[in-house]
Amino acid sequence: MENSKKIKEIVKEKYGEIANQSKTVNEASCCGVGSCTGVDYTIFSEDYSKLKGYNPDADLGLGCGLPTEFALIKEGDTVLDLGSGAGNDAFVARAITGEKGKVIGLDFTEEMIEKARVNAEKLGYNNVEFRFGDIEKMPVTANKADVIISNCVLNLVPDKEKAFKEIYRVLKTEGHFSVSDVVATGDLPQSIKSGAELYAGCVSGAIKKEEYLGIIEDAGFVNLRIQKERVIEIPDDIYLKFISLEELESFKKSGVNLISINVYADKPSQPCCDPKEGCC
Repeated sequence: MENSKKIKEIVKEKYGEIANQSKTVNEASCCGVGSCTGVDYTIFSEDYSKLKGYNPDADLGLGCGLPTEFALIKEGDTVLDLGSGAGNDAFVARAITGEKGKVIGLDFTEEMIEKARVNAEKLGYNNVEFRFGDIEKMPVTANKADVIISNCVLNLVPDKEKAFKEIYRVLKTEGHFSVSDVVATGDLPQSIKSGAELYAGCVSGAIKKEEYLGIIEDAGFVNLRIQKERVIEIPDDIYLKFISLEELESFKKSGVNLISINVYADKPSQPCCDPKEGCC
């Protein structure tokens, strides 16, 4: 990808299109945006339908996990959902934190914010709000959230170092995050990394697992652990829209996999003078 501005424009455009479609339409089309020219945006998703707080109108079939399942949300917590989309995870989080808590959804796609707000109004929730904003520079005060969740969104953020520093800033002391995301077990070939549609589809934005975890530790978090992990199988016909058969065969031989992980970490009670020095 050329630069962060271009990446953000592509992501915003694609998810703006998805916001105007139902989950059924997204799943019926081979790319999630109504035509057979790109990536299936629903290929990583898991089933929400049995979770308390689930609302079908907010489920666009996106995501790569169930972060609320592992987030240790308590009644009365303030929860921040990064890349909240139509409100799917936010409404599930609200069912856990209850009326005494608060849920803030953050997204930088106007169409998603509008859809989420309509859904919240239909449900009559007065303790769920959706804010327009960038994860790299959140419109949220410091030490605001008890828990931060996110579902297959941080891999779309160009500057992941900035994103996790912002997560650290916004979390309360001894708060924690639990996020689902896509990472790679090795280096993705340049032909995949450079695909714009593959980036928006959560493929080419996936960095190495070790690098991803290192960014979290460098931001100052402690008690880092992977709560769940699964390999994601992407059909050959999707890759072949962007790379040659020869490149695909070489990629398969490399043994590199895309995996969905659920990652947890705490903001420490005593901030590090320098996280890289291990002074926590």
